[in-house]
Amino acid sequence: MMTRFDSFVMFAAMRTGSNYLEANLNALPGVRCHGELFNPSFIGGQGQTELLGFDMAAREADPLAMLQAVRAATPGLAGFRYFHDHDPRVLEPVLFDPRCAKIILTRNPLESYVSWKIARATGQWTLTNARRLKTATVRFDPPEFERHLEATQDFQLRLLHGLQVSGQGAFYVDYEDLQDLEVLNGLARFLGLPAGLAAADATLKKQNPGEIAAKVENPEEMTAALARLDRFNLARTPNFEPRRAPGIPGFVAAQGAGLLYLPLRGGPEAAVRDWLGRLGQGLLGDFTQKTLRDWKRKSLPHRSFTVLRHPLARAHAAFCSQILTGALPELRSALQKTCGLRLPPPGEPQEEAAHREAFLGFLRFLRLNLSGQTGLRVDAHFASQTAVLQGFARFQTPDAVLREARLAEGLAALAAEVGAPSPVFRPMAEAAPHALAAIHGDDLEEAAREAYLRDYVGFGFGPWRAEAEA
Repeated sequence: MMTRFDSFVMFAAMRTGSNYLEANLNALPGVRCHGELFNPSFIGGQGQTELLGFDMAAREADPLAMLQAVRAATPGLAGFRYFHDHDPRVLEPVLFDPRCAKIILTRNPLESYVSWKIARATGQWTLTNARRLKTATVRFDPPEFERHLEATQDFQLRLLHGLQVSGQGAFYVDYEDLQDLEVLNGLARFLGLPAGLAAADATLKKQNPGEIAAKVENPEEMTAALARLDRFNLARTPNFEPRRAPGIPGFVAAQGAGLLYLPLRGGPEAAVRDWLGRLGQGLLGDFTQKTLRDWKRKSLPHRSFTVLRHPLARAHAAFCSQILTGALPELRSALQKTCGLRLPPPGEPQEEAAHREAFLGFLRFLRLNLSGQTGLRVDAHFASQTAVLQGFARFQTPDAVLREARLAEGLAALAAEVGAPSPVFRPMAEAAPHALAAIHGDDLEEAAREAYLRDYVGFGFGPWRAEAEA
């Protein structure tokens, strides 16, 4: 019988019931689960260091070759268990393979954590005879649990994203579903098997049943620590900005010196380029990934950097340079037609009050634009600095993230790191019909914070006036 799958992977974690689920999978005709094939400490099961001619060294040298060998040598449907700390080279090849069925086994993270602590304390990781049960009361460690929770959630989010972008589904099983024969047989149907189980495997026994509070020495501390966790992500700043490319063609290097500038549009670009050009013998740009890597190889030592600007000042600079000048005509037209902004013809003066009103309207538009509530693209001049830095990281994170307020000091320190004498930094005034200081007010500050909350929170920006006068 042909099925849509020729293999499977069980994504799980320690103390989620994966041994029990594996035993039931292996009870299905035509199915063989080979355990934790890519556990760093063994191959398949505890103490096993070889399988099908692959020892630990051979597996390390070519994990995908081992995976192919296991699949080829297994009659029927071959699979294995994969945890978040197993060989990362295996994850994407199986996650993005539509012929590999995905089984995702989950458990309440607190239960799995406490169970793991007890297993470590007793040395008993599986149980086949209830009379041999070993038990212990363990201490709940809040920081350790938070690390466990973060690793669990990060792994689940990575799996979810991989399934979404590849257009696949998975069979989800919770720890408490493992005793449900109908669920297990539903999994058999998901795998495309002609027959299910007559009864669930009875070999392995549940360890440490009972209330979690009775299993820990410090239940009050545990309760207080759990109350402190933000279970529903109430403090999270939603992010609906599109992901950005690294923008490598816009990177600028000092010719003859090992400094590379990753510009954040809307920042003090002209002043930094001027300083960088005087540091070297001019500027190099228009990079591709290949030419940039070549430059890095030849320019030793080298450092890369970018410069943060206060979100309100950056938005004002972008408004003046891109909207008022007509540099982005389609966006300018849309702001006038759909947002009602009153803008003078490009290059013509505007009264201070009218300028302030138009800029406030622009900030309110940015809040909608950055949260995906308009049909207009997010231009690089207006994108959050958080999103741009994340885009840089898709190629390589900069060595230094400088602040405009301390730019002269930061640039001098970078020049010293690459052994180049630092020229005097010359700040340049932004071309604006009215200075930000002249129109500043609490309403502008609040509108900027609403638009760029991720930048304010992530980079610790305070009110612009206070930072400008510091």
